[in-house]
Amino acid sequence: MKIRKIFILLALSLVMSIPLSAQSKDQKKESANLIKFENLIQLKATKVKSQDRTGTCWDFATTSFLESELLRMGKGDFDLSEMYTVRHTYPRKAKTYLRYHGLNNLAQGGQAHDVLDTWREFGIVPDEVYPGFQLGYNTHNHSELETAVKTFTDVVMARKTGTITPVWEKALGGILDAYLGDDPTTFEYKGKTYTPKSFAAELGINPDDYIEFTSYGVYPMWEKVNVEVPDNWSNGLYYNVPLDDFMNIMYNSLENGYTVDWDGDVSDKYCSTTAGAAIVPSDEHSEANGPILDFLKQLHKQRPIDQKERDQAFYVYQTTDDHLMHLTGVAKDQNGAKYFLTKNSHGTARGFDGYLYMSDSFVRLRTIAIMVHKDAVPTAIKTKLGIK
Repeated sequence: MKIRKIFILLALSLVMSIPLSAQSKDQKKESANLIKFENLIQLKATKVKSQDRTGTCWDFATTSFLESELLRMGKGDFDLSEMYTVRHTYPRKAKTYLRYHGLNNLAQGGQAHDVLDTWREFGIVPDEVYPGFQLGYNTHNHSELETAVKTFTDVVMARKTGTITPVWEKALGGILDAYLGDDPTTFEYKGKTYTPKSFAAELGINPDDYIEFTSYGVYPMWEKVNVEVPDNWSNGLYYNVPLDDFMNIMYNSLENGYTVDWDGDVSDKYCSTTAGAAIVPSDEHSEANGPILDFLKQLHKQRPIDQKERDQAFYVYQTTDDHLMHLTGVAKDQNGAKYFLTKNSHGTARGFDGYLYMSDSFVRLRTIAIMVHKDAVPTAIKTKLGIK
C-alpha cells in the first residue's frame, strides 16, 4: 500500500513539473526581453510633485526646471510655488481673451515662457508661502476655478453695463484669491522678510537667459516663429531650427549640466507614464503581443524619424501640444538606443518613481518645443541665430 502511494505521488509530481518547467522557461524568456535602462547622465532635480487634477503641467515642469537651475548654480534646494504663477497668469490670460473678443484660449494650459513672464513681472515665492490649497484639500483641483474665471470673463465681455467695467480686474483677483489664497505682498522666509520680487532677485534667475526652440518645416528655418498651438495664448516666439540641430541642443544641454524644459505629446499609443516608457517601435503592437503596458516594458528596436515625418504628424494633429515635462538626463537600453530621463508631474506612483524614459525617436517625433539656458546651446547654433 505504501509503495503504491509513493508511485502515485511520483506520477503527480512529474505531471505537475511539466507546466511549471515550461512556465519557468517562458518567464526567463520574458525577463530576458525586458528593457533595462542604464543612466548615462543624471542631473540634479528636486522632488517629484503632482499637478493633481489641473491642467498646469507647463507650470510644474518649468518650475522644476528652474529649481534644477538653482541647484546647478549652487543656490540650494528650493521648492517654489507653482500656484503663485497660476495666480498671476490668469489675469494676463483674461486680458488677452477680452482683447480677442473671446476668441483666444482661457483654459488652464500654458507654455514654459508663461512662468518666466510671471517671474519677470511679479517675482516668485516658496511653495510653503503660497501652496494654493484654499479648498481645504491637500491636492489641487482647478475644474471649478477654470469655470469660474471663464464665466466671469464672459460676463465682463458681454458689457451688460454698456462697456467693460473698470473694476473687473479687481473682481477677478477676488475669485483667484478665494480659490488659491490671498496674493502675498510680503512674507517671512528663513528669518528674512521678502516681497515676491526681492525673493526672485535673491535667487538670481535671469528670465532673459532662457530661450525656446522648435523644429517644423511649416515655418521658416533659423528665424523666430509663433508656434500656433492653443496653449501658446501669449503668442510667444521660438527659434525654429532643423531637427538634427534641435536634438543636438537637447543633448548638448544635458551633457554640459543643463536640464531641459520639454513640451510635447504624450497621448501616443506607445507612451505610458505608468509603464515609464515612450518609444517608436519598428514593429507595431497587436493583440497577439499582449497588453500594451507589457509591450512597452519590453526591449524594441526604435524606428528612425526624419523631419518630414515629424512635420506631417504635426500637420494632421497626430502630434499635439498636451503636456510639459522636465528632461534631467540621458540613458541607453541593451541595444545602445538613447533615451531621455524625464521627470513628470503625475506623482511618484507612475513609471520609475515619477520618471519615465523617452526614446530618441519618440522625442524626435512628439516634441513640440523646448526651453534651455542660452549657455547650453551649441556655439555654432548660437552664432547662426545671433544669440549673445
